[in-house]
Amino acid sequence: METSKGTITLELNDEKAPVTVANFIKYANEGTYNNTIFHRVINGFMVQGGGFDVDMDKKPTNAPIRNESTNGLGNKRGTIAMARTNDPDSATNQFFINLVDNDFLDGSKSKPGYAVFGKVTSGMNVVDDIAKVKTGRKSYYSDVPVEPVIIKKVTLPARTIAPY
Repeated sequence: METSKGTITLELNDEKAPVTVANFIKYANEGTYNNTIFHRVINGFMVQGGGFDVDMDKKPTNAPIRNESTNGLGNKRGTIAMARTNDPDSATNQFFINLVDNDFLDGSKSKPGYAVFGKVTSGMNVVDDIAKVKTGRKSYYSDVPVEPVIIKKVTLPARTIAPY
């Protein structure tokens, strides 16, 4: 993931989150993530992106996917997970990277959580730099970086899936 702040390398776990990983790869291959922004940045919590362009126009999405939040992967620092609405099975193209351990976002049989599907293997310093940007309100949205943090492109190497 090439951003305006540097490169973030992710390792995706298709064994524990096959639906979610396939969804992310599909969006990446379609170019959906190219020239999107991290539109929600909360230092001490997470950075969220993948759904809006620099003008805060929402990107088109494919059908929502099934929530895989009970896959045994926790929302720990450096993990990537799917953003969603209050409907557990509503995740589409938006994702977030956890800045700290956010165990309260984990799922259980009685409480749907947020599906972790991979982790940052290099570039966590870039994620931490993104977390430090100044944020404000833009239209209906809060915690939006004042200066856009752009996801220039998401590319997949020949071997896109590695063991977690």
